[in-house]
Formats: sequence, C-alpha cells, structure tokens
Amino acid sequence: MSIDWSSFQHGDVDSRSDLELLKSEVGQRFPFYDMKFDIHTVAFFCRIDEETLDENFDSLRLSLSDKGYIPMLRYVKGEHIIYVIRKPKKKEKSVWINISLLIATIITTSLTGSILYMGYNDIWNIPRIMDVFMAENLFNGILLFAFPLMSILFVHEMGHYYVSKKHGIATSLPFFIPIPPIMPSFNIGTFGALISSRDPMPNRKALFDVGISGPLAGFIVAVPVTIIGILYSHPAPLIEPAAGEVVLGGSILFTYLSTYLLNITIGTPIDLSLIAFAGWVGLLITSINLLPAGQLDGGHIFRAFLGEKQKWAGWIAVFIMVFTGWFFFAIIIMFMMGMQHPPPLNDATPLDIKRKLLFFIAIIILIVCYIPYPIYIV
Repeated sequence: MSIDWSSFQHGDVDSRSDLELLKSEVGQRFPFYDMKFDIHTVAFFCRIDEETLDENFDSLRLSLSDKGYIPMLRYVKGEHIIYVIRKPKKKEKSVWINISLLIATIITTSLTGSILYMGYNDIWNIPRIMDVFMAENLFNGILLFAFPLMSILFVHEMGHYYVSKKHGIATSLPFFIPIPPIMPSFNIGTFGALISSRDPMPNRKALFDVGISGPLAGFIVAVPVTIIGILYSHPAPLIEPAAGEVVLGGSILFTYLSTYLLNITIGTPIDLSLIAFAGWVGLLITSINLLPAGQLDGGHIFRAFLGEKQKWAGWIAVFIMVFTGWFFFAIIIMFMMGMQHPPPLNDATPLDIKRKLLFFIAIIILIVCYIPYPIYIV
C-alpha cells in the first residue's frame, strides 16, 4: 500500500515518525493486514486473539496514552479494526474546586438539617432565621441528617473514584453540588455529586465496574442508615394532612422495611426521623443513578451489558418516568443527557459471568428503590 505522507503534515497525525510509531505499537500486539488513514484517524485491520485481547489492548491503550494517542477497537462487517486518534488535550481543574464544593455542600446540608430539625421544610417559613444557627439545631441537623446523607453520597462517589483508578482511568475527585434550603416545601441541601473521567472507558468490563461501583457502594451504606432511621420513626396519626404539608412516596424496599421494623400495615403513614429521611434520599438517589440512560451510572451498566441496544432500555425507562412522577427529569434526560451511551474503546470483549450476575442485582436494586411518585404536596 502506498502512503501519501503529505496527508500528515497538518493533521492530527502530523508526521511520518508518528505513523511509524503507531504501526509499531499496534503491530507488535495485533498483527494487521491492512491500514487506512486520513488526517484525523489511522485504521488498522487486525487479526485478534480473543484469549489475549484484553491484555494486549490494555497494554496498547496505556502505551499510546503516554504518547498522546487513543486506540479504539471495533468489529465492523466481519473485521476487527483498531482506530487511532490523537488524545484531546484537557485542562485539569484545580483540586480546590472540589474542596470548595465539598465544604459548601456540608454547609448547605447542615443548614437544611437544622431547618428540618426545627420542623420546617424551607427557610421562608421560619419566624427567626437566627434560630437555624443555634448550636442545638445545627448539631442535631448535622448528626441526624447532613452526616448520614453526605456519607451515602461520599461513599457512592468514592466507589466510582476507586474503581476508575483501579482500571487506570484518569478521573477527578468528586464534585459535590450544593443547594441552599430555598426551594419551597422540599429541600435536601444538595443536588448530589459527580466525578469527571478524563480518559475514555477502556473496555466493557471497566465501563461496567465504574458504573456499578457507585450505586452499589452507596446502597450498602443507605440500607443501614434507613434501617436505623426507621427504628427512630413512629406511625403517624390517621388524620388528613394539613394544606402545604409534604408527603413522601415509598419504594418497595422502604415500604417493606417500614412495615417490618415498625410492625405496621402497608399504607400506614409514618412520621419519619431525620435519619430515615436521609436514608430515603439515599435510596432515591441510588435508583435515579441506576436508570439506563445517557451518562448515568445505569447508562454505563446497561451499555456494557447490552451494547448498542442500551438505548432501547433508556427509552423504556423514560417512557415509565413520563407516566409517573418523573416527567421533568425524563425531559432533562432526553434533551440534555441524551439516550445513547458512547461505546468504550474496546467494545468487542463481552462481560464475564460475575458481572452478568451483578447486572441483574443492579436491576433488582433499581426496582426496589424506585419511587414512582416521590413527593406529594397537599
């Protein structure tokens, strides 16, 4: 095959030495029988040994990453093709942004906890604003609400962070999202948290592991928090709720735990403790993250398991959300997050049995934690 070297003078792959480097790096791991290129991409048509595929591709990914390139393995019309592109340059954000957002979120959840401990839902109905800052109210707000809720969120995000590092994926520390208790009738002090991956997902296994690690870790913390909180709750009187009162919906898991631990019948109203409310929020966040759409954790998990068919699971989830209490979040997913999840670099290697079993565990957690109508304001 003749090569027009002038194609590489002003493109992404910009020199003959670069192309020779790529040929060497790919060829020593994946013998290729053809090569095509333009100024942005080099495509190697390779012979694949499935037994060594994961090891060889990961070795290629790490080696090329150090040299400023990214490989992508695809199976197209009966052929395995490794595409190589230049690694986009990303400016790393200062860690002080993460620290500042964490501190701000601790403050907003603590203030929210203080307000809830005082018996109010938002800052607007409090007769004396300074009461929010009283030592007793702040202490109990932090101990009974902010600490358990932040523990669930922190463990969730650090699950992602730890597994990303384990797979050699460059990622940021968590970005917590604070929100002051200014929402009318309902506040939790935060919109959750997220981490930003600076590298693309290397393969389906890594994509699955990163996706499931957060919800699974958060769920493991949220369940005991919920149990402890329910034990400090008690059945509410069977009276009509007052106008403007907030009534929370229940998931399958929360309803079961409540009826079993409090020895009440299904449908009996419960006066939740602050710890139980923190657990309720934690389980709710877990279910939201497991929805199989876009860049949500569930999108990672379903893309790793279903491949390109993941988008249909996303549409089913959005359809269910539209006809329950999640209409606006469904709109956000469709128009801001998108339905289809991008593929990992190595999209050829399937998941193993262990991960396939974990996939069904994730579905069970999603089902038992999902709340069709989470909030009613009477």
